[in-house]
Amino acid sequence: MNPPPPAAEQGRSPSAQSQRGLDWFIFFLADVQTGFGPFVAVYLTTQKWTQSEIGLILSIGGVVGLIGQMPGGAVIDAARSERLVAGLAVATIGVSALAYAAWPIFPVIALAAILHAAASCVLGPVIAAISLGLVGPRAIGERLGRNARYASLGNGVAAGVMGAVGYLLSSRAVFVVSFAFAIATLLSLARIRDREIDPEHAHGTIACAKPDPDTTSIVHLLHQRPLVIFACTVFLLQFANAAMLPLMAGIVTERSSQGTPALIALCIIVPQAIVALVSPSVGRKAQLWGRRPLLMIAFAALALRGALFATIHDPTLLVAVQVLDGITAAVFGVMTPLIVADVAFGSGHFNLAQGIIGTAVGIGASLSTAVAGYVSDQLGHGVAFMALAAVALTGLLVVWTLMPETRLAEGLERGS
Repeated sequence: MNPPPPAAEQGRSPSAQSQRGLDWFIFFLADVQTGFGPFVAVYLTTQKWTQSEIGLILSIGGVVGLIGQMPGGAVIDAARSERLVAGLAVATIGVSALAYAAWPIFPVIALAAILHAAASCVLGPVIAAISLGLVGPRAIGERLGRNARYASLGNGVAAGVMGAVGYLLSSRAVFVVSFAFAIATLLSLARIRDREIDPEHAHGTIACAKPDPDTTSIVHLLHQRPLVIFACTVFLLQFANAAMLPLMAGIVTERSSQGTPALIALCIIVPQAIVALVSPSVGRKAQLWGRRPLLMIAFAALALRGALFATIHDPTLLVAVQVLDGITAAVFGVMTPLIVADVAFGSGHFNLAQGIIGTAVGIGASLSTAVAGYVSDQLGHGVAFMALAAVALTGLLVVWTLMPETRLAEGLERGS
């Protein structure tokens, strides 16, 4: 077991400027990333691309994003400046956005998709690393809740702005707006004072005169039981969750295409609003209650959502059901980096551990849409939703029976 850090290192008090800089960095980064969502398919369709070509571009980005999770985390662990890594990644995404707008030909778009996916692999871990480096392990729960709030607000604002730009100007203009948001993101990053980011905390290292090689090796990290079990839980979460909204959208469109875009927009906005509202509370409750109760609440909400989607047909009620999606998203948005910090703190491989969890997320999400779509075609929508609900209940059972409590105890000693 690692010795606790000195009392002076257990709590940190970063300046208001750095805290607000991180808030706006996360907000504008969410704006940048929104432009690479559904707008890619819309834009490339207007450029006379075939659906197979569009699908290939999306697949290229997905594969790079999946295989790049662990290398991305390792890069951050090895970096001497998290702020520099973040700046390079944002600049790369900004250049990719300009490439989409300026040269919509296959080689250029394929390269831009690869660069965007590779840069995105480091952004999630680097935000958590900067957060941990700024506030330290004692205050990380509340800081992660604040991060989730600003990311949710950024997603909501960007969806509205880019939707309006695409409607009033053109789908090409969306990527110009993404580039402009990238500049705002870099300006916000510059507000974070580099000297206030503790490099040892950012990498999950405990300052001590002689690190124990048994606890700082990658092999030791990979054998951490809580990390392995949590990777299984996030896999089950994504397997149960990723296909729910796309499947429901397809069903609503089949029943009546009129008003479907507005309905789907509401189904996206409602969870984002819930995440923005409750995420800071989730961070605080995680410090008071522990991690396991909140994980069980998230899985219970997801299972109930799947069961309700299987039985409810009123569009208004479907939007109301999305409140449950917001609860699940808020909990896991905070819990994922928080539990990784619990488990990996002291190893020096905090960001590599985030990459491991990110890989599990990607695999679960990829399998979810494929399997749920097949089940829906063969056995019906209701069976598909109930199957997804059953996966969520399996996740609840795993947390209840196998997942240990990882909350840092007094002295920052880790239970495993």
